[in-house]
Amino acid sequence: MQNSPLVSVICMCYNHQKYVVQSLNSVLNQSYKNIQLIITDDASTDDSEKVIQNWLEDHPSHTFLSNTLNSGNTKTFNKALQFATGDYIIDLAADDILLEDCIEKQINTFLNSKFNNVGIVYGNVELISENNFHTGYYYAINSNKEVIEKPAAGDIYLAMLSQNSKICSVSAMIKKTVLERLKGFDEDLAYEDLDFWIRASRLYQFEFIDTILVQKRELENSLGSQFYKKLNSRTRKINHSTYLVIKKAMRLNKTRKENKALLKRLHFEMDKSFRTHDFILLLKYIPLELKLRFS
Repeated sequence: MQNSPLVSVICMCYNHQKYVVQSLNSVLNQSYKNIQLIITDDASTDDSEKVIQNWLEDHPSHTFLSNTLNSGNTKTFNKALQFATGDYIIDLAADDILLEDCIEKQINTFLNSKFNNVGIVYGNVELISENNFHTGYYYAINSNKEVIEKPAAGDIYLAMLSQNSKICSVSAMIKKTVLERLKGFDEDLAYEDLDFWIRASRLYQFEFIDTILVQKRELENSLGSQFYKKLNSRTRKINHSTYLVIKKAMRLNKTRKENKALLKRLHFEMDKSFRTHDFILLLKYIPLELKLRFS
């Protein structure tokens, strides 16, 4: 493997006119320089496309893909992936910021991993507000900025099924061959990461980097704020996608131990369905619960 492989950063923009320039500049300011930048705009309703076009006047060498109709994250990412020529891929939201040494640390981890089948590396993330104020960390840290409870590494399939560990997707770098083998993100889902982590961890090892790689902006309408809203159409769409992910994971499982791990996540999702008053979804979970419990 070459010492400085090409990294393709896919910067995904939707109504991020206030933040996209800061995000794009964070890619250009990386200490690691062998980078291909692909920018997408998913038919933003604000001035995001205009802001990007103005930025491109000073940086014309980068690829820009603009959707005429809103397609969603999964389809937009897969479209951009077709233009990626790097050995490694980063999925960057246009309101998040890569720290200067992010890609360098990710590449070094891939090149020096103790695992023989590592497909994804990921690290810690600083959470920031709309106005760039620090609000916390994805994984709690000690006074040395080291994670107090290390998330899963190596063969993490059981951890992904059971929700015993979690991954902040904005901190992840993915080997392109992993995305090619798994045919990218599932375009039938409202969000991509849980499904992809489960499918990838069935086949590949993950490596955790105990350092802060990215600043993740927490916005009022971000995905993470939508899971528990009652009688909300977007919440129902997101949580229905989780139901589909669980059904897919059931087909991937091979042992009773794996079914038991997935049962733990299913119970969590059933409780979420009850709390958001999505009783139709709750009823759909019951036959899955019975199948996992007695298979």
